[in-house]
Formats: sequence, C-alpha cells, structure tokens
Amino acid sequence: MAEELTDQQTEQLQKKLLQLRDELKALLENTEEGAKPVDLGQPIGRLSRMDALQQQSMAKASRRSHQIRLQQVGAALEAIKKEDFGLCKNCEEPIGMARLSARPETPFCLECQGRREGKA
Repeated sequence: MAEELTDQQTEQLQKKLLQLRDELKALLENTEEGAKPVDLGQPIGRLSRMDALQQQSMAKASRRSHQIRLQQVGAALEAIKKEDFGLCKNCEEPIGMARLSARPETPFCLECQGRREGKA
C-alpha cells in the first residue's frame, strides 16, 4: 500500500499538472487545423485524398486523446483544491508518488487501473 502524499509532493505534482495543462492546450490549438474536414471538391488525386482523410482521422484521434487527458488534468487540479488528490477514485487508497510522477492526472491506483483494463 502506498503512503499518502506530503504537502511538498502535492505542490510538486500541482506544478507538473499546470505545466501539462498548458502543453495539452497548446497541442490542441496546434492540431485544430489538421482535424478540419477534408475538402472533397479539391482537385487532387485519389491517393492524395485518401492520405488527407487518413491524416485527418489520425489528427482527430490524437485530439480526442489530448482532450480526455486535459479533462483528467482539470479533475486532478480540482482534487488538489478539495484536498483529496492522490487517492484512488475506486478504492480510495493512496495512489503513490511513483505512479503520480509518471501520470499526475491518473484517477486510479495501479491495481484498480489494471482491473479496469482487464489485466488483474
């Protein structure tokens, strides 16, 4: 079982979350153009059009992933304000500094995340 976070660790992770939030917002802003619909009336070849559609699809998937992560970062920052950051949303046990250092926005401890993914 992991230990609860110290105030210093929480502060360190809050800084990391704020930085991550800024990075994700910048990524979303930078990928907005690539996710726009492909103009099918554009006079380009079939393969070029297929390539453009594939790139658009990948950009949309990437943006969805960034948006979900941004929501998790926001929830983690709110949890810091409510003073329940670092506790698993499933079992309510401390998540642990090692896991939070790797993914500070994570809402679940490693064991519960493994169960959610069907690995435990």
